[in-house]
Amino acid sequence: MKSWSGRSGLAKVDLYTRVTAYMLLWSAVVVLGLMLLIRPIRHEAPLVLVVVAPLLNLANGVLCHRFLHRAMDAYLRPGTVLPPREVLPAAAAGAATAGAVLVEAATADLTGLLPGMLGAALVPFLAGHCLIHPGRTTALHQALLAGVLLALVPLTGRDMTQTLTTVTSVAFITGWLAVTVRLSLWVLGVVFELREARDVQARLAVAEERLRFGRDLHDILGRNLSVIALKSELAVQLARRERPEAVDQMIEVQRIAQESQREVRDVVRGYREADLRVELEGARGVLGAAGIDCAVDSPGPGLDLPDEVRSALGWVVRETTTNVLRHGDARRCAIAVRKEEDTVLLTVENDGVRTGAGDGGGGAGGGGLGAGTGLIGLRERLAAVGGTLEAGPGDGGTFLVTARIPVPRTGADR
Repeated sequence: MKSWSGRSGLAKVDLYTRVTAYMLLWSAVVVLGLMLLIRPIRHEAPLVLVVVAPLLNLANGVLCHRFLHRAMDAYLRPGTVLPPREVLPAAAAGAATAGAVLVEAATADLTGLLPGMLGAALVPFLAGHCLIHPGRTTALHQALLAGVLLALVPLTGRDMTQTLTTVTSVAFITGWLAVTVRLSLWVLGVVFELREARDVQARLAVAEERLRFGRDLHDILGRNLSVIALKSELAVQLARRERPEAVDQMIEVQRIAQESQREVRDVVRGYREADLRVELEGARGVLGAAGIDCAVDSPGPGLDLPDEVRSALGWVVRETTTNVLRHGDARRCAIAVRKEEDTVLLTVENDGVRTGAGDGGGGAGGGGLGAGTGLIGLRERLAAVGGTLEAGPGDGGTFLVTARIPVPRTGADR
């Protein structure tokens, strides 16, 4: 089981909401259980009253806990309907516990229990019940429950004033519970939808890049392939007529094919090679499209670096940006480039840490680097220009990637 610090923001909200609902349920079970034990014992009630009701209350808590868990899952997945086998055991346990409370309230001279404890008996089941029905249906069911209590509470020997007080208190407790639990789960559902929308934004950003690459290839190959097809067909017709122009047409086809190869290589090279300035702007745009606040601190054109250094640093920016989108839960990302004497330093820091990330980062490292080929490949690229790469936890629960590459000092640096 993951620790609290190792969970994403979404997982923390989910866990907090669920634990809060469970605490409401078990608070009612514990309070009622103590009342069912202490008061009958003080009044020296028969053993059957001391034992049976607390056991029913405990069974009610266990069954309703399971029911609440299923109800929360169903609420967060619209369209999910719980089968009767998931609902009936909890409903039966709740009814049995409420019945036991009524029996003990009817024998208050032996148990000392008041019918007002009915609210605590009904809370465990109603916590899940309010999630599997629409709000209006829940309100209708609670109104029917109030009517049933109006008929049953007088059987415990209470007058109308005491009955109305009891029913009002139970209605308030159960109504407050329904609003609290439904509102908490509604907020959690909104958080899930926002996360899903953010994931869609990230996928769209990647899809747009793929479409751009596809358009570039289409623009290059579409026209050239059409010309090649036409000239090849013309060369065939000329060759059938034994015309010498057929050779000229095939030479032209060969030239266009070679030109197409060169243009495709240029496109692929531009896609595979990374330029620092272009990658910084791309990172800002892609992360921004995914809803991540990206701050870039770079000297811009004023930073004079060799081509191989710019390419290596561009690769670091590209890979870390990709991993922030794929593996992290980041809300903010800061990219900084600065020159320190004879070293250029690139840092990429984000707050999307999911688990304790070591040097390898890992997908679970929350927007760091994949512990496999991604990290190894970057280190190899940096090693080729004498650089180093570090990846691991930063300050304040962030994930930090640091690339250092030595560069010769220019006249402007001296």
